Amino acid sequence: MAGNKIDWQKRYKQLENSSKHDCIKHYYRNAIFDGNTAISDVPLVALDFETTGLNFNHDDIVSAGLVPFNTRRISCSGSKHWLVNPKQKLDEESIVIHGITHSEVVDAPDFSKIIEPLLAALAGKVIVVHFAPIERHFLYQALQARLGEGLEFAVIDTLELEKRALKARQGLIGRLFNKKLDSVRLVDSRKRYSLPAYQSHSALTDALATAELLHAQLAYHYRDDTRLADLWI
Repeated sequence: MAGNKIDWQKRYKQLENSSKHDCIKHYYRNAIFDGNTAISDVPLVALDFETTGLNFNHDDIVSAGLVPFNTRRISCSGSKHWLVNPKQKLDEESIVIHGITHSEVVDAPDFSKIIEPLLAALAGKVIVVHFAPIERHFLYQALQARLGEGLEFAVIDTLELEKRALKARQGLIGRLFNKKLDSVRLVDSRKRYSLPAYQSHSALTDALATAELLHAQLAYHYRDDTRLADLWI
């Protein structure tokens, strides 16, 4: 669905023209596509999903959290969180991970009820996540199951940025000897920048944690005029 060499301007236009739903068309029409734009000039939004499992072809979204921000400030007042009733039953393993129980989702709306406000909140911003396959694939499949079409989007992945930073620190010698990289899990990545510990596996908290992590990564490893094309995938 995505890669470093995608011409997002062309791709978003193609997708807008072929889309059948106004909320998805609106997302593509307002998408940021110029890879030469400096990261300091870009509105961003951190996105996180909690799910019933890790198989996006079978599992479903349980909650969604997002936090808008830019390179100067995080707008907690603009944050949003939704609890939704998944198509699959919650299993014990997923309940242990995210703490969301059957009783909490039984009266929650289906994901279809939050599609319009979710896409409206994402429109006109570059999406930031920690481990892109989760948010990309789960959002695509959730929309496909309910609207008959998914969503494609460029993304800044803080996990991938952390891998780059660790490989740079490791150096050629470390790579030659196949030295194992340190963990790039969200909690472990944050520790390297002395960011505070949050309770993991809450969609809204993890979105905030991802936004803060990107702030730290940019401050340590990048310039204000770094191009989007050097950061997104």
